[in-house]
Amino acid sequence: MTKARLLRLSVVLVSIFMILLIIVYWDNVGTAHFYLHTSFSRPHSSGAIPGITAGEDWEALPDVDEFLAKLLSSSLKQNSSIPRKTEQLLVQGSSKPVVSNLEENVRGYDWSMHNDRNSLDREKLQIDRRRMLREFCANSSFTFPTKERSFDDIPNYELNHLIVDDRHGIIYCYVPKVACTNWKRVMIVLSESLLDQGVPYRNPLDIPREHVHNTSTHLTFNKFWRRYGKFSRHLMKIKLKKYTKFLFVRDPFVRLISAFRSKFELENEEFYQRFAIPMLKLYSNHTNLPTSVSEAFRAGLKVSFSDFIQYLLDPRTEKMAPFNEHWRQVYRLCHPCQIDYDFIGKLETLNEDATYLLQLLKVDRLLRFPPSYRNRTASSWEDNWFAKIPLAWRQQLYKLYEADFVLYGYPKPENLLKG
Repeated sequence: MTKARLLRLSVVLVSIFMILLIIVYWDNVGTAHFYLHTSFSRPHSSGAIPGITAGEDWEALPDVDEFLAKLLSSSLKQNSSIPRKTEQLLVQGSSKPVVSNLEENVRGYDWSMHNDRNSLDREKLQIDRRRMLREFCANSSFTFPTKERSFDDIPNYELNHLIVDDRHGIIYCYVPKVACTNWKRVMIVLSESLLDQGVPYRNPLDIPREHVHNTSTHLTFNKFWRRYGKFSRHLMKIKLKKYTKFLFVRDPFVRLISAFRSKFELENEEFYQRFAIPMLKLYSNHTNLPTSVSEAFRAGLKVSFSDFIQYLLDPRTEKMAPFNEHWRQVYRLCHPCQIDYDFIGKLETLNEDATYLLQLLKVDRLLRFPPSYRNRTASSWEDNWFAKIPLAWRQQLYKLYEADFVLYGYPKPENLLKG
């Protein structure tokens, strides 16, 4: 009787162990060409990123996390010879993204290199940015929605902006309208998640824009649930502890202007159907609107900036659905009080920050950050754009985005908030 029980127990334990091995194997040869062979070692020496504590080890992790980490590490050594498959998005040919004249004129971009002779101490700047963020997250007198919740309280669908590169141990939280297209290109090159005629892309600018924003190209945290099931949160915490985490931010009001210009001043069928038609009906009293954006533009029917601001302030907007990612607050996209970011870049200092970050990640020999669009939507434009927006609306709008101003050190636009 005792032998039978031992036999059954052995079968159960072996089955559990095999299931875990299958999970690891699936990660290694699964659907996205995202490797785990560097999953539990940082890509840089300790202390390379300001604020990283040297000597962190597995003993600080909970038991389940420790068990998973050690199991994955040992299993990866055993399976190092297993060929890795790729979820291949095969692209015939290699074409650099082309910016139309209309897009260039509206968005105000150019591809020329800009050499800024900025003598700022980048390391000190990062320390200051991270310290400010931590202090406001810890300040009980400064509150905003979702601030007090834990990482485990964040719903799965809110983690889709966290892109993981297991090859180099990097996590990037992308923020639309903050150079995210080019940073996604960089992540694709580093993770080798996209192939061109069977070969991974090496030059970020070779990756067509339509493939950059294809969700199947990136491994994001919200995909962990399909791959790891109940172990998802444990693996997320391990990666958040061991990987280098970064994001780029921008003056919140300038980001709103940029989002408006690119989504409503250009012919965008998706945004016309989903957002422009309701805005024109609700705030401009238009009826019988054209069925396509091209017809609407020919008829001179466009969303005004005032319509857009009313839409953001309208309580019905959030009741219908969360803000679109292009104007959703950064604290809602990247959860800065739940995730301790190692690097905070700003669009206003993009070239310097990007160069410094790639050096810290020790990937600067693999690629360079693409010559970025120089966006002429600048802080100096705010006065003109908000001139016809009522003072009460501007004050409400600031309250809506106040956390993004404060957490990332952007000055309060006093000139817009006083009569």
